Amino acid sequence: MLKLPGLIDPHVHLREPGATHKEDYDSGTCAALAGGFTIVLAMPNTTPPIFDSTTLDLALNAAKQKARCDFGQYIGAGPNNADVSASLAGKAAGLKMYLDSTFGELRLDDMTLWRPHFESYPKAYPLVAHSESRTMAAAILFAAIYDRPIHIAHVSLKEEILLIKAAKEKGIKVTCEVCPHHLFLTAPSPLTPLPQREGNHAANPPAPLGRRAGDEGRREVRPRLATQADVDALWQNMDVIDCFATDHAPHTLEEKDSDNPPPGFPGLETALPLLLTAVDAGRLTIDDVVAKMYKNPKKIFNLPEQPETWIEVDEKAEYEIKAETQFTRCGWTPFEGWQVKGKVRKVVLRGQTAFEDGQILVHAGYGKNVREQE
Repeated sequence: MLKLPGLIDPHVHLREPGATHKEDYDSGTCAALAGGFTIVLAMPNTTPPIFDSTTLDLALNAAKQKARCDFGQYIGAGPNNADVSASLAGKAAGLKMYLDSTFGELRLDDMTLWRPHFESYPKAYPLVAHSESRTMAAAILFAAIYDRPIHIAHVSLKEEILLIKAAKEKGIKVTCEVCPHHLFLTAPSPLTPLPQREGNHAANPPAPLGRRAGDEGRREVRPRLATQADVDALWQNMDVIDCFATDHAPHTLEEKDSDNPPPGFPGLETALPLLLTAVDAGRLTIDDVVAKMYKNPKKIFNLPEQPETWIEVDEKAEYEIKAETQFTRCGWTPFEGWQVKGKVRKVVLRGQTAFEDGQILVHAGYGKNVREQE
């Protein structure tokens, strides 16, 4: 049995408030524990979005009542809330800036709207950017101009990882995360399983997505799935990647199979087994997993210690990913049928066994706000 520290996911969507038919703080943190995560940081693009004191308290009160693992809640950067968001920095997981692919109160589609946030938000707290390609380059330039750290969410492209590498070499304070789906899935070709060692029967290929009615909608995600060359570049620059983050973004099957499918994949319960399968294949090390799922996010996001907290993983357990066994409310996974190696058997959170052999053992509300523990 492999013993690891409790994992940290700095990028999840728990759909509360406003879309709890997909997920809420209860079901989402159950999924987190089942995946080996003991801290999750929730995004602010909810309904209503989290962008002031009232909406932040709305989300935090729900989390206080429902969360089963520890949590933090981001506040969103809007066109007119720089002073308000800065004043709430001590209560928030960080400031999320949507520079691409969002709508409404949190859309920052004019660079003149970025400046007040870079100027006002305290440098001791994380500033996270959803930015792609050229907007990512602009965000890194802003970080250099204002001499403040910035964390780039869900990097997916070769040009992005190479630019981040160059920025780090120049001493710019930039960190980044990559999602498992951008490491293991490509578009537009059928999904290809992770290469395995010879003789490992976990190499049985899954049924490729995109060959059944409705599956094209299940491919919708932002940033979009990229080419094999992009995926290869991520693997080749693993030392540039600071964190693995799931971007757990649950939608129901009915929504994903509709004529207007929303973007997003669930990921809390599949991330660790996918990455441990990569360890078994020699593509990663256990030290890589610990650094990118515990040590680095803990440092980047200024997270507190969790005393008497660890997870136990059966490294040799080989099994097939099935949505029907998962805790997430959305009821599906893009990795359905994938053969993986490495299963979470037990999670101990602050001295209490929170998960063991498929069962959640802590009550709703057991989770603590990471910003109240400072």
